Amino acid sequence: MVPGQRFDKPGPSPFMDMPLQPVYADAGSDEGSIGVSARQTQSLGLRTVAVRLGTLAPRLAASGTVDWNERGLAVIQARNAGFVEKLFVRATLDRVARDQPLAELYVPDWVAAQEEFLAVRSMTGADTAALLDAARARMRQAGMPATLIAEVERGGQVQARVTIRAPQAGSLIEIGVREGMTVAPGSTLFRLNTLDSVWVNAAIPESQAALLRPGMAVQATAAGFADTPFTGRVEAVLPQVDADTRTLRVRVVLANPGQRLAPGMFVSLALAGATRESLLVPAEALIRTGTRSVVMLAEGEGRFRPVDVEAGRETQGFVEIRHGLAAGQQVVVSGQFLLDSEASLRAAGTRLAEPAAAPPAYETTAVFEEIVDGLAMLSHPPIAELKWGAMTMGFKPPAQGWPRDIAPGARVRVRFALAANGEPQLLQITQEGGQ
Repeated sequence: MVPGQRFDKPGPSPFMDMPLQPVYADAGSDEGSIGVSARQTQSLGLRTVAVRLGTLAPRLAASGTVDWNERGLAVIQARNAGFVEKLFVRATLDRVARDQPLAELYVPDWVAAQEEFLAVRSMTGADTAALLDAARARMRQAGMPATLIAEVERGGQVQARVTIRAPQAGSLIEIGVREGMTVAPGSTLFRLNTLDSVWVNAAIPESQAALLRPGMAVQATAAGFADTPFTGRVEAVLPQVDADTRTLRVRVVLANPGQRLAPGMFVSLALAGATRESLLVPAEALIRTGTRSVVMLAEGEGRFRPVDVEAGRETQGFVEIRHGLAAGQQVVVSGQFLLDSEASLRAAGTRLAEPAAAPPAYETTAVFEEIVDGLAMLSHPPIAELKWGAMTMGFKPPAQGWPRDIAPGARVRVRFALAANGEPQLLQITQEGGQ
């Protein structure tokens, strides 16, 4: 309780109802290091483990919301003006198969191009081949698909109507037409997306940004399918930080077998960080003081010493040590707080016993001007040690007071130091040619 107090013989403590403990000469050779007997080691329950090399596989926990995978989006637009004569699908989010009919359109521009092609093909003569190629090119320029052009050539009849089919399997997320509507070139007829894979937009604290990398494995669980994990990977760490929550947005791609995950669902994510070999100690061995991290190092023969370390990642009950320890050293994992407290007290006692270091002193010549508000105004030349130029400034008089026999205009030699607040304090003053 009073670490700076020492006594020359054993007896009861005058500060508390406890006997004084002996301090031996060799115990103070290493500041902050303490010795513990075998009996005390057993009674305190001190236990040590070796610092070892190993790998950490940090796992980040996050949550996110399922969204459509925009890379599976298909947009079907009208190539020419036309009329919707039949509509085979009626409701959004209906699932459709690949090549399933969606709508039937009548396109007048295609009819004219087909009639021209068939008229040229019925002509006879040596120069009809070039005309036929030009008519076929006009059908392509009109926007007719290759399958419809082939059907016209094969059947020899005008195909006045065209059936719009689904380019892929998926769900209709937009139906932009109804039966009887007129469509303009470029207008969107349908938008469909697949659910074979989905996106999850997750929020990760920016303090863990160093652990994130594209391609890292992800495992997800949803409340409705708690027994079925979904696997995926981090596709991108988006360059966007939420100013309110200080989180990074991470885009995760999850496989969706059976298309059970639907947009809007809430899922929990477990991200496996990158592994690397490093020094590891049990998490309970680390003492965090708020400003530093400390472990109690066992030096053998009952000696223990606190060591500052730089801690890194923590997972699975172990902490990565970047600096401060070496493989094979023994650290305390039980009772280390008692040892750290004792080591701090002993170090404090040593510091209390040592005299405070005196501040550096400087010497210069000067001319005494006057006493103003208790300060001696001196005009001095440049002082190189302090990077001061020549000036007139106030100095606190020495502790014994200002000499009475030094009058204004006298040349003096002074010795001074700087106080903690930077104010110059005279330590000694001597008049040139006098005392």
